[in-house]
Amino acid sequence: MSGFSFDHLRGTFFDECAELLEVAYAQLALLSEGRADSETIHALFRAVHSIKGGGGAFGFVRVVKLAHIMENLLDHMRDGLVAMGVEKIETLLKSTDVLADLLAAERTNVPAAEGIESALIESLTRASALETITPASAKHDVENIGQAKAWHVKFAPHPNMLRNGNEPLYLIRELRKFGKLTIDADLSRVPPLEELEAENAYIGWSFTLQADVTRAAIEEIFEFVVDDCELAIVPLEAERQDEGPMVAEVASADRSASNSEDRSAPTKESLSGSRPSTTQSIRVDVAKVDRLVNLVGELVINQSMLVQLGTQLPPGMCPGLNAGLETLSQHLRELQEGVMAIRTQPVKTVFGRMPRLVRELASQLGKDVRLEISGEATEIDKTVVEQLVDPLTHLLRNALDHGLESSDERVAAGKTAQGLIRLSAEQRGGRIIIELSDDGRGINRAKVLERARDRGLIEPDAALSDAEIDELIFKPGFSTASLVSAVSGRGVGMDVVRRNITSLGGRVSITSRDGEGSRFSLSLPLTLAVMDGLVVSVGAEIYVVPLTAIVESLRPHAKNINTIYGGGQVLSARGQFIPLLCLAQRFGVKNALTDASCGIVVIVETDNSDRLAIMVDDLVGQQQIVVKNLEENYDHIQGVAGATILGDGRVALILDVVSLAAKNFNENGAENVKRPIGKEWLQ
Repeated sequence: MSGFSFDHLRGTFFDECAELLEVAYAQLALLSEGRADSETIHALFRAVHSIKGGGGAFGFVRVVKLAHIMENLLDHMRDGLVAMGVEKIETLLKSTDVLADLLAAERTNVPAAEGIESALIESLTRASALETITPASAKHDVENIGQAKAWHVKFAPHPNMLRNGNEPLYLIRELRKFGKLTIDADLSRVPPLEELEAENAYIGWSFTLQADVTRAAIEEIFEFVVDDCELAIVPLEAERQDEGPMVAEVASADRSASNSEDRSAPTKESLSGSRPSTTQSIRVDVAKVDRLVNLVGELVINQSMLVQLGTQLPPGMCPGLNAGLETLSQHLRELQEGVMAIRTQPVKTVFGRMPRLVRELASQLGKDVRLEISGEATEIDKTVVEQLVDPLTHLLRNALDHGLESSDERVAAGKTAQGLIRLSAEQRGGRIIIELSDDGRGINRAKVLERARDRGLIEPDAALSDAEIDELIFKPGFSTASLVSAVSGRGVGMDVVRRNITSLGGRVSITSRDGEGSRFSLSLPLTLAVMDGLVVSVGAEIYVVPLTAIVESLRPHAKNINTIYGGGQVLSARGQFIPLLCLAQRFGVKNALTDASCGIVVIVETDNSDRLAIMVDDLVGQQQIVVKNLEENYDHIQGVAGATILGDGRVALILDVVSLAAKNFNENGAENVKRPIGKEWLQ
């Protein structure tokens, strides 16, 4: 078929496997936490079954073999023939990890190490052995098996089912294998000959199956067509006892939804009734999305140029022009938001990898650790998501190795034996905040300070605050670990963390309390492509201030501007003393205002609630801007987050307000303004 090569199908399979593994890990997490219900096992079974089916089609023998043994255990669990337990769940977790490794090996064409699944296959086989069930649990198991001597099945294909390569006769042949099958065809949907589409499916079927099988076994036959049909399965005896037909509908988005209820009591619904709404999705090459994003960016620039040209026309020459441009701007904004929504994806694609890392490292280090994850549905630009893996991996390794104590140490310190690591994500304004914290020992600042002095990173007599000491761990190669190991030192790789996050236009902050633990906060832009900004002028130069960072703008009075000892100025506004930065002096702009009382001050706020008053000559206007990265072709500039092209074709720098608000932002002594300011500091 045109456009569908073997490589394309293979790539699609691996993409689907990634999603199925996410589902599997989510269900395993529920099992581990004791929050599972009957549907949890079904969802886990379906994920493994789908991986096995696809793997078989591509000849991935090792994948199929492991998935098949996992499937056996899950099948016995959901039928109540094998009781769940901590050891079995742990075995399933490890098996899923290895299944992911085998799939990764097939995807990269790098063979996985021989025998990595052998021990797990043996464990799964032993765990699958049928057990003697107690009477109390037997009753529960019977309720969940959903087994009957006869079944009534209604199957109505959607019109496009045949176009997707599915064959109803194959399904009928599979049903016949269970036992005696009576078939009644439903021709009510067949249109007149002149309206008939040869590729559409019109005929439905009603089956009576005389066989001692489970509902799950019947559902499995329809596994790959459930999105393309209306399906109802009900025990024949239950149907006869009711006044009307009793059917259990299997929704296309979740074919075993009925299993979350008592499986021996089917839901009373009509096959022709309304079906739950389902989410339709398609797979699109990332390169196509990126091209669309770039085109939208160019449209934003062209729209800005049109607005700029419109302001140069004599008033009244084109009365409908401004209204048309305004409408264009609104539509363009909606288009931009829609395209960016396509580009974003939830951070769970990264967060989902962390539980395995924690399990493996905790086992390696002999520590008892629990990982709590929240906010995994938070969406962020795909480019940002892809580059979060390494920083989070470094942070987790250090938290596990030197952040958390051993169980004995924790108990001796009056803590629970099990350590806790929290990983969370949330959106604040136009940024995403990802936090990783632990309840361990915290940073040993005395040791950090000693090591920094030994390495000549600071003067021997330097007096540093706690925050300044914490910042030392981000120095390249800095570590307090006495021994080099695969997992070592709260400091190993921290320079990598900061470098990677900074390259994304983000920043890293840390807070730590002795004996209570540490928290790392990563602040990242929601998108790297388009943003809203306030355009300001400084002399002949133009700059852009991110709109999400602006608190207010004002023209200050001279009496509200104060000079502090050591140099630098502060602005008194609304009961606060705010550090004042002259942008002209900071960037060396000539012929610009240097007296704040003659210009305009834009007050901005960082993620840490620090405020900074930026002095500019004038406000040009607010507009959408396309962000261009300077570092690809130039270098990193302190205080600059990127650049953009304005409507008149000029290039404007985008300010990084956090970098400007950092302690040593001003060479003229304004670092003092980061300290608590009172009137005693004023001249």
